[in-house]
Amino acid sequence: MSDTPRRRGTETRLQKILSQAGIASRRAAEKLIAEGRVSVNGETVHAMGVKADPAVDDIRVDGRRIKRPERPRYILLNKPKGVVSTRSDPQRRPTVIDLLHSVREYVYPVGRLNYDSEGLLLLTNYGELAARLTHPRHGVERVYEARVSGMPDGEALQRLRAGIPPDGHRTLPATVVLVNQRRRDRDGVLMLTIREGRNRQVRRMCE
Repeated sequence: MSDTPRRRGTETRLQKILSQAGIASRRAAEKLIAEGRVSVNGETVHAMGVKADPAVDDIRVDGRRIKRPERPRYILLNKPKGVVSTRSDPQRRPTVIDLLHSVREYVYPVGRLNYDSEGLLLLTNYGELAARLTHPRHGVERVYEARVSGMPDGEALQRLRAGIPPDGHRTLPATVVLVNQRRRDRDGVLMLTIREGRNRQVRRMCE
């Protein structure tokens, strides 16, 4: 081993440092900073864009010093209905973390499934992976199955495929397949593949 004095490494934005440490996604890390819950060398940070060196600087969230996870942890969870996809909930509803009884690492959900939705959810402490899976520029596909009231016709399916503006901004083109086409079926079952993760996107598109 070298006995050369340790030199300061490359400084990185705080959002990325917190994400890599498994504290939160970059978007959630920005919220932590805005709320004044992050400090660097004893000084509370409020502004975005501040950089630091995790190998040298004392970086803390809620008073606890962060450190890189010893090993990446990846958990695939079949989220049931009636559970929120977050670490904590102000309404005291059950969270996905409550389902992980033997996990000691600080993991968090990558993306979200609504309270009334069920399906595959990834939790990890590896912030870089979370960022790559959730940022729209990477276009990672998300596949959902949705049961809708009534049987959608070809025009409705084409509207979903082309994009719908549920909030004034049109959704990206989607792949939509009508799974059931039997005459006795009153309600349609759709398989939707989307490449972005807006809030309650599938439900709002189908509405």
